[in-house]
Amino acid sequence: MEVYIADAFTNCPFSGNQAGVVLLGQADFSRDTLMRALAGELKHSETAFVRRTGERSFHVRFFTPVDEVDLCGHAAVAAFTVLREAGGIETGAYTLQARAGNLEIRLEEDAVWMDMARSQEGRRFDEAEQSRLYAAFGLEREDRREGLEAQAVSTGLMDILLPVKDQPALGRAVLNREEVCRLSREFGVTGVHMFCLEGEKGITARCRNFAPLYGIAEEAATGTSSGALTYYLYRRGLVVPGEENRFIQGEAMGKPSEILSRLEDTQEAVRIQIGGQAVLTMVCRLLAI
Repeated sequence: MEVYIADAFTNCPFSGNQAGVVLLGQADFSRDTLMRALAGELKHSETAFVRRTGERSFHVRFFTPVDEVDLCGHAAVAAFTVLREAGGIETGAYTLQARAGNLEIRLEEDAVWMDMARSQEGRRFDEAEQSRLYAAFGLEREDRREGLEAQAVSTGLMDILLPVKDQPALGRAVLNREEVCRLSREFGVTGVHMFCLEGEKGITARCRNFAPLYGIAEEAATGTSSGALTYYLYRRGLVVPGEENRFIQGEAMGKPSEILSRLEDTQEAVRIQIGGQAVLTMVCRLLAI
């Protein structure tokens, strides 16, 4: 069993967001306990276990060091980059079978684009709840972005989208792990995706992501949360269908990442894709199982 490490949402080694990738070929998935233990050993936020189910279809399961999750954008980008570099697949369209549903992957020469799961708006928060959310990161009322409010949104994983007014406020945020875990359990979410809208040309927003309930204090790039943020901004008229959006994340960790998104609104549904590059950095062989 070969284990790969790839840096996702970057083209620079040891930047972006690292993910483990285990290629199983057509073999059955390993025991859940083993996959969880291997994810814990690698200590990356997610590890993808990839099983081929057809000529252009793959079943992928995603494990954090603590538990399995329904979908992971950066680990999916990493997985299909590894499949292109080491698994012998060519550019084109593929199907990703995940707990969040069957999603289309578009593998290009220098990027991977993937469909997000169906957009879902979750709960909104009253003033007292919002105060608790901001206080969990040491932020005050003046750190909020006027005209925008916290809301839970999912395009695969339910996150609380938490707007702040500017980049200094984003940088001041300090995670209270115990309180954010408590709030995540109370509100039934994976974590908190904090963002500030960016005036710099070509950048839609700068972001930070926190999911301590799943063993992730902070994450350098989050595809599912970027999909949720795209939908949140679209619902407020802040992004336009057909245009490419660019989110910068990981700067506070010294691992800058670039996540792209695009949105299409049809009569049937809103389709959101996230995309980006990845670079393969390491490969090892698992000896003891």
